[in-house]
Amino acid sequence: MKIKTKFPIPSALRNNRQLAHLTKALLYGALGFVLSVGNVLDGLHPFGIAAVAVAKRRYFAYCAVGAVLGTLLTGLNAVSARYLCAVALATLGALASAAFRFNDRPLFSVAVALAACLVTGLLYDLKTNQPPAAYLLTAGETVLCSGAAAVFYRALHANYKQLRLNALPANDLACILIALALVLLNTARLQLGPWFPAVTVAAAAVLTSVFYDSGKTGFFAAAAFGFALAVCYPDRLFMAGSLTCAAVAASLCVPAGTVFTALAFTACTAFFAVASGAETALPFFVSSAVGALLFVLLPSTLTERLEDLADRRRDAKNDGSLRQSLVLKLRFAGSAMAAISESVEQVREKINEITRRENSRLREEISEQEYLCRETVLEKTNQLRRVASDQFFSIADMLEDLAFEFDEAEVFDAAASGRIRRLLTEYDIYPHSISAVEDRYGRMRVEILTDRSTEGLDNPALASEIGKLCSRYFDSGSVTQFQNDAMLSFFERPNYRLDIGFSQHSAEGKLCGDTVKIINDRKGHTILIISDGMGTGSRAALDGAMGAGLLSKLINAGFGFDSALKVVNCALLVKSNDESLATLDIANIDLFTGKTELLKAGAPAGFLLKADGVTKCELSSMPAGILRGIEFARRTAVLRPEEKIVLVSDGVCEPDETWLPEALLSLGDRDAQTCADHLLAEALAARGNRKQDDMSVIVATLERN
Repeated sequence: MKIKTKFPIPSALRNNRQLAHLTKALLYGALGFVLSVGNVLDGLHPFGIAAVAVAKRRYFAYCAVGAVLGTLLTGLNAVSARYLCAVALATLGALASAAFRFNDRPLFSVAVALAACLVTGLLYDLKTNQPPAAYLLTAGETVLCSGAAAVFYRALHANYKQLRLNALPANDLACILIALALVLLNTARLQLGPWFPAVTVAAAAVLTSVFYDSGKTGFFAAAAFGFALAVCYPDRLFMAGSLTCAAVAASLCVPAGTVFTALAFTACTAFFAVASGAETALPFFVSSAVGALLFVLLPSTLTERLEDLADRRRDAKNDGSLRQSLVLKLRFAGSAMAAISESVEQVREKINEITRRENSRLREEISEQEYLCRETVLEKTNQLRRVASDQFFSIADMLEDLAFEFDEAEVFDAAASGRIRRLLTEYDIYPHSISAVEDRYGRMRVEILTDRSTEGLDNPALASEIGKLCSRYFDSGSVTQFQNDAMLSFFERPNYRLDIGFSQHSAEGKLCGDTVKIINDRKGHTILIISDGMGTGSRAALDGAMGAGLLSKLINAGFGFDSALKVVNCALLVKSNDESLATLDIANIDLFTGKTELLKAGAPAGFLLKADGVTKCELSSMPAGILRGIEFARRTAVLRPEEKIVLVSDGVCEPDETWLPEALLSLGDRDAQTCADHLLAEALAARGNRKQDDMSVIVATLERN
């Protein structure tokens, strides 16, 4: 009886997977074979051992088979027996690595290669009574084997699927090229008449890297391949210098196209070949010229793939574009609006439930007509509240605030975005987009959009590393979660910081009618908010919390104070049938300059404690929740280091505030929390036996960062 799987794999897909597995198996086998056949210093074969030790879990057996065949091809003698034993030990180490899940520990694989080479080498030297110089040679071979293992591991485990060539970390790129150079070294002795295939491959690879990756990868490749050829031919060091200088010459001709790039490369190799006067100069020139010709004749399908890999001729991400930043901000806006709408809807449903319960209780005591009238009014009110909830999604003032913010983004640093992308790959973070933005005041912020499942976004080292790349000091990053994405934001560290303290007193029970919010907008501003709901107790607490909560969410989402006030005012107007209001007292402090903006909607006076005394900031305005179209009253001041700002609710100032100036002058240089506690205690003492109101005090002292 056949049982079908729940999710059967299509046969075509299964065949593709099998073909991919077979292809990789053959490549690993070929790698082991080539690295074991070749030798350095006339007889050493350390690279095949290294390849087997670091091969990936599913393919180390194929690599081992290739290494065995390559070793047997070198001859049957005591030396080949020693290397066969070393390959066997490396295979056992790779097997242990797979069994105990040590594949993600490069040091283990390197240690396996080192042990396999060293143990077999020492046993061979002891068995054959080798002189002391042979032991030194074994030690050198062991170092070479372990170094090659480290390079192979990094090259084999680089993330080729998610990265473009120009986004590879420099360390991974160097290891890949060195690994290719070691493979080239093991095939470099192959010569067909006046033609060295290895030199042709090296020349074509260097030219391709120079042309399709703007020289950077080409210089790496030239140095690595030139070194490999020089090691293989110690008497022909001119090859190393020739490849490097030819890569520089070719990079200068890249704008002119492939033909001129190849001609510049060939001319440089011809000069070195003539200058060296070596017997192999002509074969070297012929071989490099063949490589240049192959580069020019690359088919268009392959060149398109190379352009995609290097991402040279199209900007797939455009990390610093205004459009990208705009999309990010609009997403913030949508999230904030959805949260506000849900809050209002929850309040509407709760009030609807309470009112219907009240109508049901009164149904036996009132007439049928009065009952229907109450139900009709309730339904109409619900409709109005639903309309208010829906309108939060399309508030033009908020979109205008976002447009203003984008207008402040004077410079998008695309170069910094590229450097940051390369850095993030070293932390296994692969972002969708990066915006490095400098505003009109020269302050920089970096916003990185990536998958929500990405790990390591809270790594504290990122702020320091990104700061070095941008020549700035950044605060630690903040992470904002979306449905499937996350945005990591860094903002330049400001010149000042605030020492903040606040203290509250509840007039009735545990619920205070005042709500205190302290916001850091991550753009160099700290915002202090006191929202005082009407009356005392739970109802006042609800109004105050709603006013301060909505305002803080909107400000955090990037909206301006005026449009946020309109939303809060609208929410309080539709909150209930009864009158509902809240005062709003805001201080917006720029931590780069000390500039302070005071905004008040029905709030009492605030106070600035400056070097020359106390300054009272009293502004006439209306609280939110009474009338449509209210606006903030504003005043601007400048704080200097060690100066203070004090915000209080009306419970502190009533019935009089004659005691307050003296209390403020007595604060001195005490810390902010001590000052807030002291002012609240003085306010309670001034009230005496009179009925108390809810009281809140915020004290903030500007300090150098």
